[in-house]
Amino acid sequence: MKKVVDYRGVLLFLLLSFSGAWLVSLPLWISQKGLLHPFTGLVLLVMMAVPALAVLVVYMLNGGTEKTRLLGLGLGSKGWWRYWVFGWFIVPLFAIFAPFMSSAFGLYTLDVQDFSGFKELLASGKGGVDPDTVPVRLLVFGQLFSIFLSPVLNAVFVFGEEVGWRGYLLPRLLPLGQWPALLISGIVWGLWHAPVVLLGYNYPQHPVYGVFFMMILCVIFGVLFGWTRLATGSIWPAVIAHGALNGSAGVMYLFSKAGTTFDTAHAGITGWTGWILPVLWILILLVTRRLPVSDPPDERLLSFYSLQGPL
Repeated sequence: MKKVVDYRGVLLFLLLSFSGAWLVSLPLWISQKGLLHPFTGLVLLVMMAVPALAVLVVYMLNGGTEKTRLLGLGLGSKGWWRYWVFGWFIVPLFAIFAPFMSSAFGLYTLDVQDFSGFKELLASGKGGVDPDTVPVRLLVFGQLFSIFLSPVLNAVFVFGEEVGWRGYLLPRLLPLGQWPALLISGIVWGLWHAPVVLLGYNYPQHPVYGVFFMMILCVIFGVLFGWTRLATGSIWPAVIAHGALNGSAGVMYLFSKAGTTFDTAHAGITGWTGWILPVLWILILLVTRRLPVSDPPDERLLSFYSLQGPL
């Protein structure tokens, strides 16, 4: 059976995902408060559930759930645990080392002796802890430790996104080839964030160009998350990796020097200096022929299912 892209289903999924994201974020725009809106956190959480809801609607309109195996909700193929290790430990290390990479290029000022920037943040009351009552080094250690708990803490929130991007969209694009599927799904994932990025999310200094930066970020990590998905046939390594990435977002504030600022388009995991290590990992996968994935479970499933249906 010839493998084909279900363009109607994919387009409906994209329409629902993008319109849903804009609809959910509408209060931030209407109020003119942007990310300062008191319900911003709730908006972001609901927005993350939109792709999964879009998949549900597509499946309902497609007349059944006969293709739910393609969502990758199981643990996956043999050796899946190695990809969990990648998501749980390697992805956070990308973010933890990002400040040091940024500093090497002169785009970030480190203070790993006194952690003065973190102290300054705590003193402002934003950290919720008085730095005079608890040793700052202990607080930094606690923050770093919490990053490795974030995959569990964030899993329920990022699950909605991963069901959409790596569960539904990526496998449906595989008839185009692995690289086109990985790149297109990454671009879509990044562009989907536009409703909040345009308000300054992740790139407060570049709200417009930030959409482009976000697309690059999502293409890079979309390739890595997609690699785990294709290699295992499961979305769970990607869920773990996505949760770890989100949980390490604040690491730049741990190592900064008081009185200094940095541009998130250049420094940290959101900036180009932070992309160096994950891109190197992708290059290693290419050199070792781990990417493209040889005979991925998703392609074997696609060979049995016709993706042309009512949609």
